[in-house]
Amino acid sequence: MPILLFLIDTSASMNQRTYLGTTYLDIAKGAVEIFMKLRARDPASRGDRYMLVTFDDPPYGVKAGWKENHATFMSELKNLQASGLTTLGHALRAAFDLLNLNRLVSGIDNYGQGRNPFFLEPSVIITITDGNKLTHSSGVAEELHLPLNSPLPGSELTKEPFRWDQRLFALVLRLPGVSVPDSEHLGSVPTDESAITQMCEVTGGRSYCVRTQRMLNQCLESLVQKVLSGVVIHFEKSGPDPPVIDGLVDPARPLSSFSPQPWHSCHKLIYVRPNPKTGVPVGHWPIPESFWPDQNSPSLPPRSAHPVVRFSCIDCEPMVIDKLPFDKYELEPSPLTQFILERKSPHMCWQVFVNCSGKHSDGAHPFGYLKASTTLTCVNLFVMPYNYPVLLPLLDDLFKVHKLKPNLKWRQAFEMYLKSMPPYFLLPIKKALRMMGAPNLISDNMDCGLSYSVISYLKKLSQQAKIESDRLIVSVGKKLPQETGIKVKNHSSALSLAHRRDFKQLLQGITGEVPLRLIDMNFKEFAGFQIALLNKDLKPQAYRNAYDIPRQNLVDQVTRMRFNLLRTTQKLIRGQDDDSLHSIPVGQMGNYQEYLKMMLSPLREIDPDQPKRLHTFGNPFKQDKKGMMIDEADEFVTGMQNKKRGNTGDLNSGTALKRRRSMSPLLRQPQTLPIITNHVLGKGPTGTQGQQGIIKTIPLHKEKLSIEKEKKCLRHSLKAGKIMFFYFVSQSYLLVCKVCLCFYILYNNIYCILYNIMFKKRVLIQQLESALEEIEDRQMLPTQLNNVHSR
Repeated sequence: MPILLFLIDTSASMNQRTYLGTTYLDIAKGAVEIFMKLRARDPASRGDRYMLVTFDDPPYGVKAGWKENHATFMSELKNLQASGLTTLGHALRAAFDLLNLNRLVSGIDNYGQGRNPFFLEPSVIITITDGNKLTHSSGVAEELHLPLNSPLPGSELTKEPFRWDQRLFALVLRLPGVSVPDSEHLGSVPTDESAITQMCEVTGGRSYCVRTQRMLNQCLESLVQKVLSGVVIHFEKSGPDPPVIDGLVDPARPLSSFSPQPWHSCHKLIYVRPNPKTGVPVGHWPIPESFWPDQNSPSLPPRSAHPVVRFSCIDCEPMVIDKLPFDKYELEPSPLTQFILERKSPHMCWQVFVNCSGKHSDGAHPFGYLKASTTLTCVNLFVMPYNYPVLLPLLDDLFKVHKLKPNLKWRQAFEMYLKSMPPYFLLPIKKALRMMGAPNLISDNMDCGLSYSVISYLKKLSQQAKIESDRLIVSVGKKLPQETGIKVKNHSSALSLAHRRDFKQLLQGITGEVPLRLIDMNFKEFAGFQIALLNKDLKPQAYRNAYDIPRQNLVDQVTRMRFNLLRTTQKLIRGQDDDSLHSIPVGQMGNYQEYLKMMLSPLREIDPDQPKRLHTFGNPFKQDKKGMMIDEADEFVTGMQNKKRGNTGDLNSGTALKRRRSMSPLLRQPQTLPIITNHVLGKGPTGTQGQQGIIKTIPLHKEKLSIEKEKKCLRHSLKAGKIMFFYFVSQSYLLVCKVCLCFYILYNNIYCILYNIMFKKRVLIQQLESALEEIEDRQMLPTQLNNVHSR
């Protein structure tokens, strides 16, 4: 599972703009997204883990770590801002500590027990920076220094902060601010001359000097190809150079064996291929440590991140016996692989060993060999058991001569070999002998060679590393505290200008509204601080990018900035103008809901009977569609009401009765008597003479209420009818769709069944035809033989 850690420079210098119109930080964000898209083309990228670290002070620099998902990574990447210093050393140390967080818990480094290339966490650190001066709180540094003190437990067991499966690559952005003619040529991108280049070469990586967008894309494609599973080993030549083969003398290469050659010392990667079935690398033999583990030693000596493997240039024949496992690793192309391939000796090998790996201080035995492939396309490192030239003949005699029944002499020789071998090779040798069919040659009471104090110390470090891992995981994603203002220290004992009674008068004098009295001002309050006399013709201006200001206008811009800061007579915010008051980020332009929450509550409508307006964004005359639903019955009733309002004075006229008769049958009601204002008996019409007492009045507002109720009933019935109609239509449509789907599935199944029957029938016919042909051939064979005999 490759780990891809992006270290983004978030210093203030990343705000400078390029000829593309974007800042360096924008280009860095785009480069990360392009890399992820290119990497996604590889099927092996499914197990990739992405991390994000910036130049912020710890613990705020880690934006995405071990527990964050891809969405969190992309969100933190988009929210990066460039502010601060170029603390590259501290950021690199934080990145390495983040990668080394779980190594002690998982025991992947295997301290004191040999280096297993198949136990690895391949990591690629991609740093994107502008390559400017390294700045920190105490000044400017010329060289890159990584802090030696690390909060990670167990960091003292390795001399360097990185490990052999971690490589550093750097994209140094050198894009100019003004477009230049495209004079670049297609080829390899040169390395940069900044301080990070040496750090990249030490870890097995390299730096890229990016000057155009095309070069950036080329570098990203190259980096995608660098994401490989492997470890970095330092190969060094031991002894004299090999004899020169006739016909392979290079005139440009010096013939003296004492002059250093590029292939004498190479710092390159060996590829550790994962198992295609499980996806995990599988191996058997470790690379020896550079010290002999002593049971009486209370501690372990620190190891270097990259093992130093020496090779002898004496040609030897490769040794391999049946059923003995070995590990094969391909070397990255380098001057060493080129030199071996030029010799064209695929049947010879060079033995490799590690200094001080034997029992004696200067003793070292071979543990493998370098050999070119038979097709001369690559060079492979074969890792064998320790001191394999002694072990392999013993095992060969055991199986071929003694038939797994060794004699005393053989056992003594085997015991001598086990004593000269590092103790951590016992377990892999026992496993290999069990695979070969001889499991009882080595006793089980032999230890690994580490003292009790060292084993307990490693267990303690594992527990501490687990606690530190949990603490760091919790701190990932914390935001920097917001600064409320700039603190200015006053080293003067005199009274500050802000505490004077005539402060407003002094401020008006500074802004030019009144004559300035220079005698009353204390210019020694701040060392090196000067107040310029402003030009009244200058107008306020919004904040601008310093890189956008022409060189000839820098002095005027400084004066304008002071004018914006000190001017108090304006109603606007200090340092801003009308345009900046209405400037908001692009990401917040569509968030109008938050703006509506801060608005005052709207006034009530003048006419409550009118439909309410929605607070919608856009057309201010847009009304609520629910209140605007009008059908034919509503139009008829409203029209009748308007006409009735115009004829309120003549309620008993014939036209009113005609309108009542022409209404819908649902709205018809028996006519009610009008209001009679005469309360004296005997003065009314003839129809009321039989009544006794006072006649009850019938008010007109009751008729209006009944009409409104009828309107509501009619409206609800029409709406219910529409809803039922649409519901019936939708259900019918769904039923038709389900029936069609069932017919399609039935047709598809019938077609598949018929096709299978026809296919099987065709196969059977072919088999029958072939059988008939064989039978005919067999019947014709005797007749042909008889013809031959008769001839």
